[in-house]
Amino acid sequence: MSPFLLTRTLPEDATGAALRADVLTGLTRHPKSLPPKWFYDARGSELFEEITRLPEYYPTRAEREILESRAAEIAAASGARTVIELGSGSSEKTRHLLDALPELHSYVPVDVSESALTGAAESLLAERPGLYVHALIADFTGGLALPGTPGPRLVVFLGGTIGNLLPEERAAFLRSVRALLSPGDALLLGTDLVKDEDTLVAAYDDAAGVTAAFNKNVLSVVNRELGADFALGDFDHRAVWNPEDRWIEMRLRARRALTVKIRELDLVVPFEAGEELRTEVSAKFRREDVRAELEAAGMRPAQWWTDAAGRFALSLATAV
Repeated sequence: MSPFLLTRTLPEDATGAALRADVLTGLTRHPKSLPPKWFYDARGSELFEEITRLPEYYPTRAEREILESRAAEIAAASGARTVIELGSGSSEKTRHLLDALPELHSYVPVDVSESALTGAAESLLAERPGLYVHALIADFTGGLALPGTPGPRLVVFLGGTIGNLLPEERAAFLRSVRALLSPGDALLLGTDLVKDEDTLVAAYDDAAGVTAAFNKNVLSVVNRELGADFALGDFDHRAVWNPEDRWIEMRLRARRALTVKIRELDLVVPFEAGEELRTEVSAKFRREDVRAELEAAGMRPAQWWTDAAGRFALSLATAV
């Protein structure tokens, strides 16, 4: 058996079709919005990596602290022989967990980016030649068909990415994860925790302006892929704490009244002066929120770990 297998479950044109649909829907509704997944072209991924190293952006450091200090406990609690990582990207943080699992047989990274999957697999196999890697080019929010791998299996969803989903999307996603779990399998979920507004806003509006460039990059993606004529200088980055919904909203505010043409959609989009386009929500959780959402999806919360400062949490849940 080859140590690396790559399976495409998305059609070749799926990304372009999804972008066209999201831009058409999001820019013709009021208020306007775009999903955050469109930040991440090559430039957006570079900018996000830079964000994770900023002093204001604590989530990546806090989650890594938990993985480094608690990997052995997580491994013992899960007993996993297969790790399935949703939105795996570079698989960097997951290495701490893979190293802690003595009976690990298979790693199944799931991502929409073929280049990210192949790059991560090459690195992992160079360090762990005995590991079997079956990568899936797939959209984990659209339902998954998993390859046959030995159990117990641990589904991993890190980075607080679940906070980018709206409540009804989170509920549907967690139900889909529950459908993947057999008896003995588990979910390891990363969630950013509620904290003071100043800390939260600073994490999404850094002094160096890196997050502002990351936010505006979505306009560059639409320009390049759909022939739009967004002028990035016509928009200001904003990060706003919404205490009612307990999430940060990233927005782009039009500096003046303007009109954007999107050639590939034959679409003209007017913006009023001060009008805002929402590009991301990032929900923050309390322990009781996480428990309630997991239980509603048919899972039983089993373990809870935080970093020393209590900023971020990893929770382990099993199928009921």
